[in-house]
Amino acid sequence: MADSMTGYARESASGAWGRATCELRSVNHRYLEVTLRLPEELRALEGPFRTAIGQYLQRGKVECTLRYEPAAEASGGATLRLDLVRQIIAACREVEEMIGAPAPVSALDLLKWPGVMDLSAPDLTVLQGPLVTLLEATLATLGEGRRREGERLATLIAGRCDSALVELARVRQGVPAALAQLRERLLARAEELSASLDPGRLEQEMLLLAQRLDVAEEMDRLGIHIDEVKRLLAGRQPIGRRLDFLLQEMHREANTTASKSGHPDTSGAAIELKVLIEQMREQAQNIE
Repeated sequence: MADSMTGYARESASGAWGRATCELRSVNHRYLEVTLRLPEELRALEGPFRTAIGQYLQRGKVECTLRYEPAAEASGGATLRLDLVRQIIAACREVEEMIGAPAPVSALDLLKWPGVMDLSAPDLTVLQGPLVTLLEATLATLGEGRRREGERLATLIAGRCDSALVELARVRQGVPAALAQLRERLLARAEELSASLDPGRLEQEMLLLAQRLDVAEEMDRLGIHIDEVKRLLAGRQPIGRRLDFLLQEMHREANTTASKSGHPDTSGAAIELKVLIEQMREQAQNIE
């Protein structure tokens, strides 16, 4: 299942309990990292919210914002704590005497002071169900968007897998030509030096060169890895970590192939393989 880790969703709900809007943003991340922005009076819902998000998502940096407005009939109003106001005023006067030329403190400044207005706490036993349901609806919308983008990423990666198979065939086809060219160069060099080269020794040197230039194992492993990538893309489980590992292994095999290459054609194909694998790795960074 090639779900993307990038997405955005916004859903709203209302009822006798009030009105709320839930907003989710997600980007790629190695693990699941959740940041919650809840109203202060709803902080107790952080646990249920994290649990719900963890059930829907496996990886990604997720930011969840909840905005809540209580119903008019459910709002119990606010209580002004006059004792705290008197303490603040007394403290202000004491500071005024110390600084000599104080700035005036307005009533609005006092009302903004934490704790001056004692708001009635909402009933979380009533709110938890509707708000968690709203979160789940937003997660479902986010999942749909991430799935659509993931399908596009999977198509891009599968296309590059096909191109990599073409380059693999080019490398395999180029190996005999590379060995023949090396043999000719050795013979030409021996003639330039007017040296008598023992045919047996020549064959021995050619065998050693062939062993050093042999990329059959690397090609076989690359082919197996490409088949596994395609299998993962067609599956229904989160594949991000597995895909990242496979592409790292493919990059290593392509590097070895490039270093062993002794012919312009095979060198070009090996470089093209590395480019294709790097493009796949960049796309795979966004897959869950």
